[in-house]
Amino acid sequence: MASNKSKNQSSLSLHKVIMVGSGGVGKSALTLQFMYDEFVEDYEPTKADSYRKKVVLDGEDVQIDILDTAGQEDYAAIRDNYFRSGEGFLLVFSITELESFTATAEFREQILRVKSEEDIIPLLLVGNKSDLEDRRQVAADEARGKAEQWGMPYVETSAKTRAYVDKVFFDLMREVRAKKMSENKEKNGKKGGKSKRNLKERCHLL
Repeated sequence: MASNKSKNQSSLSLHKVIMVGSGGVGKSALTLQFMYDEFVEDYEPTKADSYRKKVVLDGEDVQIDILDTAGQEDYAAIRDNYFRSGEGFLLVFSITELESFTATAEFREQILRVKSEEDIIPLLLVGNKSDLEDRRQVAADEARGKAEQWGMPYVETSAKTRAYVDKVFFDLMREVRAKKMSENKEKNGKKGGKSKRNLKERCHLL
């Protein structure tokens, strides 16, 4: 029975999401809230943690693999490896900390550099800790403007109240899925074109 279950799991589409951002912005809190419906306030991971969950995305069973890169901020080479493996990225900052918002530019640059061969990189800018409005240092309009400039959506979340937590993960998965579908179409188109050309070449030889 168990082997059947794992067989079914392995046949599901898998979307790999990477949590990116400065320390203390709530990447782990968002991840744990999404995974287990619980808010963990003082979570200080020293290494990257990986989580996998089966979810229903627009009526389809899929798996999401979340890599929380917390604690790896100082090691650019390690981050490169993580970014290489990712299919979509949540670029997280805290609305109560201007520095964390500024840092997102650097993280984005690194992702673009590592994934430079890809035309489309699913990215979402996330302003976390929206429940701390009274301590806000980053105006929503400013963050929205930056996201528009970068060509990505902007969403404000609260890991504490669970506001829009599901939304950011599901929106990103939709972007990852759309990218995969267009790549598959392209691949199949190329295959078709190739075989036609080969056929023509063979005709010429005759």
